Amino acid sequence: MTKFDVPVRLTSFTSGGGCSCKVPAGELESLLMHAYGDHATPVPIAVPGVALLWGLEGGDDAAVVDLGDGRCLVSTTDFFPPVVDDPYDWGRIAAANALSDIYAMGGEPICALNLLSWPTDQLAPELAEAVLRGGRAVCDLAHCPVAGGHSIRDDTPKYGLAVTGIAPRDRLLRNDAAVSGLPLGLSKPLGVGILNNRHKATGERFPDAIEMMATLNDEASRAALEAGVRAATDVTGFGLLGHLYKMLRASKVSARLDPAAVPYLDGARASLEAGFVPGGTRANLEWVRSHLETDCEESELLLLADAQTSGGLLVVGEVPGVPIIGEITAGPEPLIVIA
Repeated sequence: MTKFDVPVRLTSFTSGGGCSCKVPAGELESLLMHAYGDHATPVPIAVPGVALLWGLEGGDDAAVVDLGDGRCLVSTTDFFPPVVDDPYDWGRIAAANALSDIYAMGGEPICALNLLSWPTDQLAPELAEAVLRGGRAVCDLAHCPVAGGHSIRDDTPKYGLAVTGIAPRDRLLRNDAAVSGLPLGLSKPLGVGILNNRHKATGERFPDAIEMMATLNDEASRAALEAGVRAATDVTGFGLLGHLYKMLRASKVSARLDPAAVPYLDGARASLEAGFVPGGTRANLEWVRSHLETDCEESELLLLADAQTSGGLLVVGEVPGVPIIGEITAGPEPLIVIA
């Protein structure tokens, strides 16, 4: 018997999992402001005919470079510690989450690189192989080749992708293009942050949550483009309220949410009532609280702020098959009315 024969739970190697491990939004914005200052705005790249269209300034899901021929290069990266104990499922979820940033911009992925951190003296190499196979399986579904990557030894296992995509210049989905009077839709149910927190604490497995996180946002993205949508973002670690606030702020508008229309995964509400609330979810709510107008109970607000991993697309416009959860209203100060 070797040290690798002892059963382990991957989620025991981290204090959090998935996108709930993000640096809190307020801290991140302060960090970027002090690190980059004015350099957070678009600046020309020193290549003739090529310019950065979007980067840090609008909080978009990926960097976008104009190729000068009607197409844009879309570049992103995402990685995180185990969100579930099964290594293959974790790989699928992490890959779908990284690819989502390309779809959230209206692009199609064309190439991906693995990012892997692994405690080689604590976890068997077969587990890392399963993680990579899971990521490869989802990239195959996306018709996106995985062309190598980078790995390091680390006490905490982490996995994700750096992804490059292509998008038409005149059909980009953006964070700053929301227009008042249009409906607000959400393509996936909420609640995975709470359910993943329960999984980590108890070992209970939630198959519906796993399959939802491993599902690509490709169909929702293409349907949004077909419907003429111009504003969208994906809902991940900052929760629905956090990502909606970033969109409203960039677009200089406000929004009204109908909490009864927001879809949730089975077991999410019961798990919240049982106390399985990630710290990231609470941080999300505190970040946006001053921009809310609501009489909802705290539990309802926590559900709306729940830190998602590989969540759905939040789209401004009516998209077939995407539930309407509210509407964009006139600004200019970003305010989310929940009623």
